[in-house]
Amino acid sequence: MMTKMKEPLFPKTKGFFLVHHLLLLITGFMVLAYAELKEVSSFQTCRNNSAFFILGDSSVDCGDNTLFYPLIHSYLSLYSCNGSDGSTLIPHLLAEKMGMQNILPFYSQNGSISGIQRGLNFGSAHATIMNRGSQSYQSVNQQLRQVFDSMQLLQLQLSEGKALSFIKSSIFYLSFGKDDFIELFLLNASSPANQNSTGQEFAHILADQMIHVIRNLYDMNVRRIICMGILPLGCTPRVLLNQTNSEAHSNEEDDDDDVPRGCVEEINAQVLAYNRELREQISELHAELPDAQLVFCDVYQGLTKIINNPQQYGFEDAKSACCGLGMYGAEIGCLSKDMACDKEASHVWWDLYNPTKAVNSLLADSAWLGYPIPICRPISIQDFFTATV
Repeated sequence: MMTKMKEPLFPKTKGFFLVHHLLLLITGFMVLAYAELKEVSSFQTCRNNSAFFILGDSSVDCGDNTLFYPLIHSYLSLYSCNGSDGSTLIPHLLAEKMGMQNILPFYSQNGSISGIQRGLNFGSAHATIMNRGSQSYQSVNQQLRQVFDSMQLLQLQLSEGKALSFIKSSIFYLSFGKDDFIELFLLNASSPANQNSTGQEFAHILADQMIHVIRNLYDMNVRRIICMGILPLGCTPRVLLNQTNSEAHSNEEDDDDDVPRGCVEEINAQVLAYNRELREQISELHAELPDAQLVFCDVYQGLTKIINNPQQYGFEDAKSACCGLGMYGAEIGCLSKDMACDKEASHVWWDLYNPTKAVNSLLADSAWLGYPIPICRPISIQDFFTATV
């Protein structure tokens, strides 16, 4: 017995086929138009907001972008960023002012084009200018390679013109050298760098290498660069502890407001030499690379003002770490959030070598506005951000 076939839900008339094909055609055009509009909209938003890319050392990374950080922090702190994420650091505070929050660490993004367009943090705690060959962090050369690979991916996914426009309008933030000096003066006094170079020569080598980094970025079509100096390491709690143990000299009685008082002068002199040379070489680059926009920000001078007049800026303690144990809170680093003091905002220093969020916020405000402490040259970051590319 043959089973009777059911009637089709829609009768197969000529009119039905015409309507059906017309609907498919309209839907196809809508999908294509939406995809194109989405791509243009995404790129225009990215272009108008200028993505923010960060390269650096522990001044830009809390360990989130450093492989096996809990295993290699050793003599430093496990919680070097106020027990929280990088939102307490200067570059992230500046990114918020630019409207570009949530800059992802390089290793936490999925390598997608949208991830790169939002900006990335290539920085890594312990990273140095002079490559010591460790696989646990990304030296400046390793970070440059990551930038190059990311920019190559942009060119593969976008048209060459769009990729070039995006790269030229994006802002790159550089902050290196702190961990180089920590390694040289405090952790391994018998290192080859210390044996073969004086502090002044070492500062010269580091400054030259940073200029090389800027040139490398320029060759990748990067045109907007913020370069940060190094803070006065001779005033950090761990250095003050070492000074007490070794009876090193300090400039406790110096009346010069541009010289931090109560700090280890010998170490600050080397850091100051690096900052000065880097600033001068960047000034020379302006003439050589006229289409590049370069800003140097001197956090050394900013922190010196705070250390010499802490009460004026709302601080009570300019010597001891908020999180740590022993003299100056510097014999043992910040290994637990429970070790932190009750009044973090009253301290200049969070741990062995890092300022508190309150200090970083003040320095970020100063870099952005040029007030209360003008630290960026030739213009403030706000003027730099709004300047025509």
